[in-house]
Order: sequence, then structure tokens, then C-alpha cells
Amino acid sequence: MALTLAALAADRPLGLRVRTGAELLDRPIGWVHPTELTDPQAFLEGGELLLTTGLALDEGTAPAYVHRLVDAGVAGLGFGVGLSHESVPRSLVATAAEVGLPVLEVPRETPFIAITRAVSRAVAADEYATTVRIGRAQQELTRTAVGKGGPAGVLRKLAKLVDGWALLFERTTVTEAAPASARAYGASLREELERLQTGTRVVSLDQDEVVLQTLDTGARRVLAVGTGVPLDTAGRHIVNTAVSVLSLALEQDRAQAAARQALRTGLLELLAGGQAELALRVLETTGGEPPPSPWSVLVFAGPPAARRKLLEALEGEVFAARSGPSVVAFGAGPVVDTVAEAALRIGGLHGGVAGPVSAGDFAAGLEQAELAARAAEAEGKILVSAAEHTGRGLLSLIDPTVAQAFAHGLLAPLRRHDKTGRGDLVGSLRCWLEHHGHWDVAAARLGVHRHTLRNRITKAQELLGRDLDSPGVRAELWVALQT
Repeated sequence: MALTLAALAADRPLGLRVRTGAELLDRPIGWVHPTELTDPQAFLEGGELLLTTGLALDEGTAPAYVHRLVDAGVAGLGFGVGLSHESVPRSLVATAAEVGLPVLEVPRETPFIAITRAVSRAVAADEYATTVRIGRAQQELTRTAVGKGGPAGVLRKLAKLVDGWALLFERTTVTEAAPASARAYGASLREELERLQTGTRVVSLDQDEVVLQTLDTGARRVLAVGTGVPLDTAGRHIVNTAVSVLSLALEQDRAQAAARQALRTGLLELLAGGQAELALRVLETTGGEPPPSPWSVLVFAGPPAARRKLLEALEGEVFAARSGPSVVAFGAGPVVDTVAEAALRIGGLHGGVAGPVSAGDFAAGLEQAELAARAAEAEGKILVSAAEHTGRGLLSLIDPTVAQAFAHGLLAPLRRHDKTGRGDLVGSLRCWLEHHGHWDVAAARLGVHRHTLRNRITKAQELLGRDLDSPGVRAELWVALQT
């Protein structure tokens, strides 16, 4: 922190005496400039402590001299006594009090060079402290960026270093925030972000000063840093460092993500081409762990932005890759629920699921899932199973009269229950089967809690006297519900 007039006045060996402006002594001293000119404005930048013995001043000229110093923006005036003047001119003190210029009386035994040295030492110490702070901050931000922290860690470290908050935007959308509560500032900055094309912009938000700085990345990204007081020199350097390391980290992440997606697409092409053994060997060699087979195969179609979000949502959870205008995912266990729930959250996606299939039968499963996905898109559904889609074709082989009689007898217990108004078992069962028995997706489609749906399906099973976990029973019920 820069040396203030108060700190200089408190330096006992200098013996300075405050003649006026005691309430203004918190002003920082940028430098010291001794001069006997009556108009030194041309040689000043502002913020200096001006030193004079008043050689060319008297009671008449002192007031105008004070006004010129105030116009020049000096921090204060040090007036040496015992040479040209035995004391500071009264008119100078009175005028300085009126216009708000601190005046320090310098005794005869204190040479101006002693004051210059004191300020010089303080300035040097301040500059050294600033340099050390910048250096340490650069190291911490760099270590965070190349470590496990990534962009989110860099933002948290930056917010701590400047004692403020930070946001990372992609266009006008907040992608990272530190602390998390700072995300609320995003909407208020949207208009400023739209105006900012490149470079830096400083705006006010509530009581904070906010620096907006574009990043050097392929996508349009902006770093926003908010602080309660304007950033000092060190703070500005720290923000610039954060901009550099974030740009590098984000571009590196983008390149790595693109490489991973290209690898997955290549592996998918190998599997679809019947080269399962080679695909699995490549996956193991590159550090991946193939999911245990047999696999459920899912294909989702939709707008490019929705497909991109689906890939991002499944990153690290499920093997998923681009395949032409679709996203293909496969795996075992809860993979169907995981992918379907992500697609439901994102919206605008329609998918098909096939399997389980072995690695060697992947191509056939992929083709079936693609056909089911087209059916889902045509019918406006989130997910259609290949078995369900194939089963619809079989209905044309059944005599309509026979089919209706079969459906009436099979579903009669459910329809009698529904007439009592105690729940829509028929509609719930149809939706549940449509969504391949996935509780969360079907419940969301019906607009009920998944526990409510579970209770309805359990009740339907009791009334039907059949095991709904049996594929054959599900197929019969699906045929009945289609007539």
C-alpha cells in the first residue's frame, strides 16, 4: 500500500507538523517534488507531495499559489520554515483550509532530501510488495489451471486473490461462477456483454466495479471480475494473468474433448462395421474401460444444440458419440435410464433403444435403435424401444375382431377400476410400456411422481394377475392397448 500523508506525518524523526487538512491525510503520496516555482503545474502529474521554502511567496501571493496546486491535483504541500519564512504564511494556511489542501510544516533541521528518501523507500517497498503479490498470484493461477482445478478452480482462486467474485461466460450464458452465489449477477451483465465485442470494459453493478475481459478462445467467452473497490495495479495484473491461463486451459479442454469425441466416433464405426474385437482393443489401449456386455444401444436425434448438450451431460457417465445426425450411446445396467433422463432434461430429443445385444451383434442393435428413434420422432415421444416398434408391425397380422375381443378381456379389470375414479391404470400402463418401463421418464410424461406411477403399475399387476416383468406379458398388454 502506498505511503499516505498521515504515515509520513507520523514519522517522528522528520518532525513534521500538520498545519491544516488533518481529515485529508489518508491521501497516498505518489512522489515528492521540491520546487520554488510559483506555478509548477506544467511539471506535475498529480498525487505529489510538493516541497517548498516559499522563496517567492508572501501573504499576498500565497492564496493564488494554493489554488494552482489544487488545480494540479497535488496530494499535499510541505512548507519548509526557518529559511525564507519563520512560519507558514497565514494566508496560505487559511486558503488551504478552505480548498482542502493538507499542509505539513517542515522544521529547519529536516532537509527535504530526508522526506524524499522516506517516500522513496515506501514507494520502493510498495512496488516490491506489488511485484511479489503478482508473482505469487501468477504461480497459484498457473498451478490451478494445469492441475485438477481446471477453469472452475482458476475462477475460485481469482475471486480469492482479488477479494471479489468472478464469472465465466460463453456468449451471455454463465458457465462457471465463484462463489456460486455470484451466478445471480449474470442476468444484469447480459446487456453489457452484448455490447462488448473484444477487449476490456469496466462497468458498475450495485456497489461493485466489474471488469469484463474477452478471452482468446475459439468460442466467444468473457471473464467478469467484480470487486468492492477498483482494482489496483496488482489486481489488474492478476486479472490479466487469469485471462491468459483461462484462455489456454479452455482451448486445451476443447481440443482434448474434440479428440475424445473423434476417438469415440471411430470406435463406434468399428463396432458398426463388425470389428468389435478391434474396437474394444483400441478402447483398452487408450485408457478406456469397455462396459460389460450385453449392451443396450440407444440412438437419439434432435437439433444440433440439444445433441451437443446430451453429449456433454453424458461425459464421464456413459459411452456416447456422434454418429451422423444422431448421438449413439451404449452400455449395461442403468444406461437406458441415465441417457433417457438426460434427454428428458434437455428436451427436443427423440430416441430409440434396442438390446441387450452382444458386442458382435452391435450393428444389428444399432440399426434397430435407429428405426425406433425415427418412430419416436414421428410420434413426438422421448423414447421408443425396438421391441415396441417391431411389435406394431405384427398387429396387422391379427384379425381386428379377435384383437378387440382379446383386448377387452385382458384389460377389463383395469377399465373397471378406472371407472371408479381411483386412478388411470390403463393410461399409466400404456405410458409405462411406451417408455420401456423407465419410471422417471414415464412419470414425467404423465405428470405424476414416480412413486405414484409405481403404485399404479403394482395395482395393475394385482388386478391382471400377471407378472409385468415378463417380456411376453408386456408384449400381450402392448398389443391389447393398441387395439
